[in-house]
Amino acid sequence: MSAGESARMVDGIAVIGMAGRFPGARDIPQFWENLKNGIESITGFDDEDLHEGAAKNSPNYVRARPMLQDAEMFDPAFFGMYPKEAEVMDPQQRVFLECCWQAFEDAGYDPLTYDGLAGVYAGCSTNTYFLEHLCPTRDFVQDYAASYPVGNYQTMLGNNRDFLATRVSYKLNLKGPSFTLQAGCATSLVAICQACQGLLTYQADMALAGGVSITFPQNRGYLYQSDGIVSPDGHCRAFDAKAQGTVFGAGAGAVLLKRFEDAVADGDRVHAVIRGFGVNNDGSVKVGYTAPSVDGQARVVAMAHANAGVNPASITYVEAHGTGTSLGDPIEIAALTQAFRAGTEAKQFCAIGTAKTNIGHLDVASGVAGFIKAVLSLRHKKLVPTLHFKTPNPRIDFANSPFYVNTELREWETAGMPRRAGVSAFGIGGTNAHV
Repeated sequence: MSAGESARMVDGIAVIGMAGRFPGARDIPQFWENLKNGIESITGFDDEDLHEGAAKNSPNYVRARPMLQDAEMFDPAFFGMYPKEAEVMDPQQRVFLECCWQAFEDAGYDPLTYDGLAGVYAGCSTNTYFLEHLCPTRDFVQDYAASYPVGNYQTMLGNNRDFLATRVSYKLNLKGPSFTLQAGCATSLVAICQACQGLLTYQADMALAGGVSITFPQNRGYLYQSDGIVSPDGHCRAFDAKAQGTVFGAGAGAVLLKRFEDAVADGDRVHAVIRGFGVNNDGSVKVGYTAPSVDGQARVVAMAHANAGVNPASITYVEAHGTGTSLGDPIEIAALTQAFRAGTEAKQFCAIGTAKTNIGHLDVASGVAGFIKAVLSLRHKKLVPTLHFKTPNPRIDFANSPFYVNTELREWETAGMPRRAGVSAFGIGGTNAHV
């Protein structure tokens, strides 16, 4: 590494702590084992396993979903809560609070005694726990709405997504910026970008960032629609000729970030360093509101490259958004190729993959899941298999692109260069993020 590159790294953001709960994985070590061994953590349901309201007799009903184990389990006393307070709280808030505590543990800090400014940047999915478990009758819903926000105050605080981040700040005694943000499927990667911004502008000395998505009932499938976003058979086949959609599931992740020079000075363990990041929106020049945009995605990737001060030729892995849709995959590869071509004409030197083939699409938590996967790959110096890839999507010209789909576990060789990875997350509505 050159002296110039070392100097630029001082301006980077260190990842000093990580925590997560994903389908088939109660913690980060299990998540890595599953990724390394090519395990798909998508649950298939029999009739008796399905929620009673499921439309299981429809010929288009797919009996599959990536589930989060023990989403209902929580120790309220550990966080100084009354059992009733925890009972009326959305499990998304409970699980994310646990992940944030564990991220501090992973970094070796006690948040309750940390005397610097620690921020929280996070998002969650729509709260279905309130409707599924706390609203026994239509009258209850009407009474709740009529008395909002004064009546049922604890229920409101526990089920409004606005309070996801600030509850963490309160329970962990964190005094930096704290807010919930929403950007569709890009949410948790945008949260990481916002946390980096807060650190670089000295609004915070450390920052938690991430997201959580748990919707209820978990034991349900979904209705497949031709040319839609969901898979017809419960598998995500990103970049493959048979790719027809993704599978939505549950998960949560949080990372603890710090300015790189401060992490070095404090003797922190550094999992990886964020060198650059970018966030933008497609605008209106595209097929429709829900459609992705080549130009928008290419611009955000190029923005992150410029922010990092690196040539794309030095990046040898990209953790893609990779939804496995017939429309989204070709657009994503075209956009990445456009961004990389600004710095190199080399072909098939950069591996590409996506955790969605293992754990499905975790909605607002998908970005942090992909980010954690990339950090683990950097730390272990290994590239893990992308599942279900047999024949390339005919609309993707991999042969003339910088990319190839990595399908097996292998050592991440870089011929003496730094290991560098990019991570993408793109939200419906056009918000794009790349790190």
